Amino acid sequence: MADLTTKYLGLELRNPVIVGSSGLTNNLENIKKINKHGAGAVVLKSIFEEQILYESKKAVTSADLNLHPEAFDYISNTVKDRSMQSYLDLIEKAKKEVSIPVIASINCMSDLEWVPFARKMEEAGADALELNVFITDFKESTSVEIEESYFRLIEKVKAQVNIPIAIKLAPFFTNIPKILIGLSNTKVSGLVLFNRFYNPDIDLKKMTIAPSNMLSSPSEISGIIRWLGLVSDMILCDISATTGIHDGEGAAKLILVGATTIQICSVLYNNGIEYITTIINQLDNWLNSNGYKHINEIRGKFVSKSFKERQQFARYQYMKYYSGQD
Repeated sequence: MADLTTKYLGLELRNPVIVGSSGLTNNLENIKKINKHGAGAVVLKSIFEEQILYESKKAVTSADLNLHPEAFDYISNTVKDRSMQSYLDLIEKAKKEVSIPVIASINCMSDLEWVPFARKMEEAGADALELNVFITDFKESTSVEIEESYFRLIEKVKAQVNIPIAIKLAPFFTNIPKILIGLSNTKVSGLVLFNRFYNPDIDLKKMTIAPSNMLSSPSEISGIIRWLGLVSDMILCDISATTGIHDGEGAAKLILVGATTIQICSVLYNNGIEYITTIINQLDNWLNSNGYKHINEIRGKFVSKSFKERQQFARYQYMKYYSGQD
């Protein structure tokens, strides 16, 4: 067997296969199965900034509208605490039951309401924190101002916690290489690339908005390969690649272009949590069959280090296809 041990966010992992934030990671029984079937780490299902705000608002509006301001604040804060407490309880229980690192996750769109809760997650025992961030402003902010808010957010969260922080990003920036390289120069320990959105569709029979392509397909891995091939050598922190990883070969490809770890989700919905073991075995078999003894021997082997190499990931293949070049 090849040595798959990996260091991610300063944490020791038995292999680079992480189960990403999803409905599969929102309860203790599944987390125990994830540990049993060999995952290197688990990212808990994100708690949403909107969820905390919504639950707080719902409790207040369902009460007497003539509440004294102090009563309003009491109800609002109590609901927030309850919403958080179940999440903190899951962290504490998971840390007692499993041997792998447990990474908490927050899905946020601002640097306001949820920031103080980060410290509570650390106190509950989380080994690291993954921030799933997507900040938009359809009215006033410029793209530069929006990107700058990511840097402010990191500073605010780092002021609250001492555990490692990874930031999960969407591939929707004006200049993707610049933002990735810039964020890697901050106090973050890792970048998770990239967040996959549930895109909307329209049900013409029911005339309603409906979800589309809930689960990823193997073909989606090509976009991640492209960006990691272009910029991973310039990123100064760990990289966890996600989206489109459905087998051990997909994991190997992303590690070849610089990923420290990979995160899986859709493939487990399709095949069950036990499929973690299959992917790990497939990765191990590929390494063995190609003469590699340690996962580190392949990491970054296909990373671009020159202009010509970057062209292969950026435009060269496109030009080659349409020009008929050999």
